[in-house]
Amino acid sequence: MTKRRRRIVRSLSEMLRAGRKGATQEQLSAGGNTVAAGGGARASGAGSDGPGQDGRQPGRESGNAVNRVYRQDELRQAPLSASLDENLAGLRRVLGGFPGFSIREFLVAGKWRAAMVFTEGLIDPALAEGGILRPLMHSLRREPEVGGSLLETVREAGMAAAPLRARRTLGEVVEDVLEGQAVLLVDGESGALSAEVTGFPTRGIAEPVSESVVRGPREGFVESLAKNLTLIQRRLKTPNLACEHFFLGLETHTQVTVLYIKGRANPEHLAELKRRLQRIDKNIDGVLESNHIEELIADQPLSPFPQVLSTERPDRVAAALLDGRIAILVDNTPVALVVPYEFLALMQAAEDYYQNYFFGTAIRILRYVALVIALVGPAVYVAVTTFHQEMIPEALLFSIVAARQGIPFPAVIEMLLIDYAFELLREAGIRLPRPIGQAVSIVGALVIGQAAIQAGLTSPLAVIVVAVTGIASFVLPSFSLAFSFRIIRFFITILGGILGLYGVVAAVLAILIHLAGLRTLGVPYLAGFAPLHLSDLKETVVRPPWWAMRRRPHELSKRNRERQKPGLKPGPERT
Repeated sequence: MTKRRRRIVRSLSEMLRAGRKGATQEQLSAGGNTVAAGGGARASGAGSDGPGQDGRQPGRESGNAVNRVYRQDELRQAPLSASLDENLAGLRRVLGGFPGFSIREFLVAGKWRAAMVFTEGLIDPALAEGGILRPLMHSLRREPEVGGSLLETVREAGMAAAPLRARRTLGEVVEDVLEGQAVLLVDGESGALSAEVTGFPTRGIAEPVSESVVRGPREGFVESLAKNLTLIQRRLKTPNLACEHFFLGLETHTQVTVLYIKGRANPEHLAELKRRLQRIDKNIDGVLESNHIEELIADQPLSPFPQVLSTERPDRVAAALLDGRIAILVDNTPVALVVPYEFLALMQAAEDYYQNYFFGTAIRILRYVALVIALVGPAVYVAVTTFHQEMIPEALLFSIVAARQGIPFPAVIEMLLIDYAFELLREAGIRLPRPIGQAVSIVGALVIGQAAIQAGLTSPLAVIVVAVTGIASFVLPSFSLAFSFRIIRFFITILGGILGLYGVVAAVLAILIHLAGLRTLGVPYLAGFAPLHLSDLKETVVRPPWWAMRRRPHELSKRNRERQKPGLKPGPERT
C-alpha cells in the first residue's frame, strides 16, 4: 500500500510540473490566431474570428491556458510584440473570458493594419468612433518619415481623442482596457497608444441623504471618482492642491486618490498614510468600498470608535483640507475619508459654520447633552430605580412604583428588551424601501409600545426613556460615532443594573481612558483636551465667529497654523 501511494504521489507531481511548464510556454508564446485584414473596420469578440493557424478555435485553448491565473506584476513584465497578430493573441488569452472584451480591426489610411481593443459598456462609442476610428481610417494624410514610427505619426497627426498615453507592455494594455480606455495597436509597432474615451453611465449629483442641511451646499459625492475630484476642485482653486493616485487590490485594481494642500498638511501624517496604503496594495484581493481602507489604516482596529471621518459632502472635505487634513477618495463609492479626525471634530457638523455663531454654539451644546443622554440615559434610569431610590423625589418615586406594579421583569431586563425592540424598528426602517420604512418605524413604535404597556410587560416611563435616548442618538452628526454609542449603551445599562451608579461611573471612566489612549494617524483622539491646548478649546463646545478663528488646530498643522490675519472683527465705520 505504501509503494502504491508513492507511485500515485510521483505521478501527480510529474503531472503538475508538466502543467505548469505548458502554461508558462503558452503564456510566453507569441503565436496565435491570424485575422485577415479587410478594407473596412469590423468588431470581433474574444474568440469569434474563426480558426487559427494551428486549427483550433480561438478561445478553445488547452486546459492549462484556460485555467491560467494572471497577475498584474507578471503581465507588466511581458513586452508587446511588433506583430499585431501576436499581441491580439496574447490579449485574447488574458482577457478572453472578460465580459464585453472586444477587438475592432481596421486599416489606417487604407494601408496599415491596426486594431482597437476596448471593453463594451465602459467606453463612449461616439467618442471612440469620432476620435479614433474615423480620423485614422479616412482623415490621416501624413506619411511616416523614412525609418520613423507609424505610431508616432498617428499620435501627432491622426487621433483626436485626448489624453493619449504610450504603452509598452501587455500588462499596461490590459489595465487600460479594464479601466474603460481604448488601446490602439498597429502592425509592425512594438508599442500601443491608450486613449481616454471612458463613457459608462453614472449616477447624477444629488443631495447627500445622511448629511442634509438647512443652509449650505446640497451637492454630494457620487460613485465616479472623476466627478468627485471635480466637486473638490471647484471649491479649492489653488495650485497647492495636490493629489496622488494608488491602485489597490490584486483583482479590483481600484483607484484611490489622496488629496491634500501643500504647506497645510503635515508631511509626517502624509508619509504615514502613504506607508499604510502601500502596505494594502499587494496584500488584498480587492477594495470595493472606502470602509475597506478605513479598517486597514486604523491605528487601533479593535476600538469601536471611528478613527476616520466618512462623509458624502465635498464642502466638508474642502474645509478639512484647509485645516491641514488629508482626504481619501475611492473609485466606485460616494463616501470620502478624512484623516486625521479627532473625537471633538466628529461632534461638529458642516451646518455649524453656515449659521450664525450664536446658533452654532447653542446647537453644539445641545449636541453634547444629547451625547450624554444617548450614552448613559437608560443606565442611569436602571441604576436609580434599582439601587438609589433615595435620589428620586417622593412624588416621582410613588409614580414610578405605581407604574411598575405588575411588571414581571426587573428594570434592567425591561430596559434592555425595549431598547432592543427600538433598535430592531430603526434597522428595519433603514433596510426597507423609504416609504415603507418610515411607516414601519413610526407605526411599529407606536403599536408595539402601546401594546407592551397594556399587556403589563413594561412601564410607560421606560418607554419614554428609550424614546428620548433614541432621539438623542439621532442628534449626533457622525453616524459611525452614534452607532458606537448605541452598542456601548447596552453594556453600560447592564453594569448599571448590576452595580448601580458605581457601575455607570466605572464604565464612563473606562471609556474616557480608552479615548485618551486612542490615536488617529498618530494624532491624539482627544486633541484639544488631552493634550490640552487652550487655543483649540474655543472650537470645541463653542463655535467662535469667523473673525476669531485665527489658527488651525495645534496637532494638525504645527508649521503653518495661521488661518487668517488678525483684525478682521467688523465694527462701525470710524469718522
